[in-house]
Amino acid sequence: MDKSSATEARDTLAAELQTLARTGGLRTWHLRGRELLPVVQGGMGVGVSAASLAGTVAGLGGVGTVSAVDLRRRHPDLMVATAHLDKEPDARERIDTANLVALDREIRGAKALAQGRGLVAVNVMKALSAYEQYVRQALDSGADAVVVGAGLPLDLPELARDHPDTALIPILSDARGVQLVVRKWEKKGRLPDAIVIEHPRLAGGHLGAAKVADLQDTRFDFEVVIPQVLEFFKSAGIEREIPLIAAGGIGSRDDILRLQALGASAVQLGTAFAVTTECDADAAFKRVLAEARPEDLVEFISVAGLPARAVRTPWLDKYLRLEPRLKAVAHVKKKCNMAFDCLAHCGLRDGKGEMGQFCIDQQLGHALDGDAQKGLFFRGAGVLPFGQQIRPVQDLMRWLLGGVRPSLA
Repeated sequence: MDKSSATEARDTLAAELQTLARTGGLRTWHLRGRELLPVVQGGMGVGVSAASLAGTVAGLGGVGTVSAVDLRRRHPDLMVATAHLDKEPDARERIDTANLVALDREIRGAKALAQGRGLVAVNVMKALSAYEQYVRQALDSGADAVVVGAGLPLDLPELARDHPDTALIPILSDARGVQLVVRKWEKKGRLPDAIVIEHPRLAGGHLGAAKVADLQDTRFDFEVVIPQVLEFFKSAGIEREIPLIAAGGIGSRDDILRLQALGASAVQLGTAFAVTTECDADAAFKRVLAEARPEDLVEFISVAGLPARAVRTPWLDKYLRLEPRLKAVAHVKKKCNMAFDCLAHCGLRDGKGEMGQFCIDQQLGHALDGDAQKGLFFRGAGVLPFGQQIRPVQDLMRWLLGGVRPSLA
């Protein structure tokens, strides 16, 4: 198929999805002047959601998200230039530079694939040591939106002061967090363009709770937090509507209808997009996620000190057995395993026994390569729409927006 034919086919599919959404009772929503389908693809690192996945989702009229962390792994030339670095005095600087180059490439690749449709966002974790550099690079590279989780992004309005047209979207989990961020941002003359409300009991990856036991707290339930946030907006006299994006446990049009009835504008999915054909990870990575059963999922404290949810692999099983002993002797600060200090606070590197005792970048790198023995595979708690099948993004979007289930043959 030539380029013009491919563009025409994408336009036709995007129009079909708009029609499916409307006829199925779903509302589109607007962000920075663009009408969007009510589906956001969540950011997934390391390298799981990059140009291919984000550009495809955006190209169909949704929001596609590039995860910013350690994207050099997706670029052989950058890995050749940096993978050997260890004791060199400038190792961290060179690796960070390579990651910024990779982020720029992925953003531009995603936008080229989207061809002006939808929005291309970049997810940056507040917990990263290079958080500010990643945010600035995302802005300079033309990301349509910057999404920040794994911490309170109170400084994001200042970092984006010279980019008033870029949407700023914090990820939060309860009404208290929303109030804090909105109040702080108001004083800086800028409100969030949208807010992701992520349910810790249902989402994958790093979760927005203080400890694992808190994952069951009802204050995180959408039926609680969304009305509370909307009431806060009303009582605070916030005139401009701030769209809410519900994240965690979503897998069907009925879920989107229910959440829009509560007041959400859109929904965000991660794992369901991770098992699509266009996902940037290895095919073996997708199989691990697709074949995981509910009993295969485990919650634990990550190296960043946040609860996390992942698939119980041989590596994770062994780590959890050894964890009490590892934490008991964790009192000495070490050199970063990967030579670039990916996290601002790392349990393994900083010798903090209350946090996880493994190198998260190393284990996520194994997962990206599809190593089911050594990898750390983050996964949400929901049932996947197509079971163990790996399907194209367009099939997932048709299902979510119109309840259209293609043949599973």
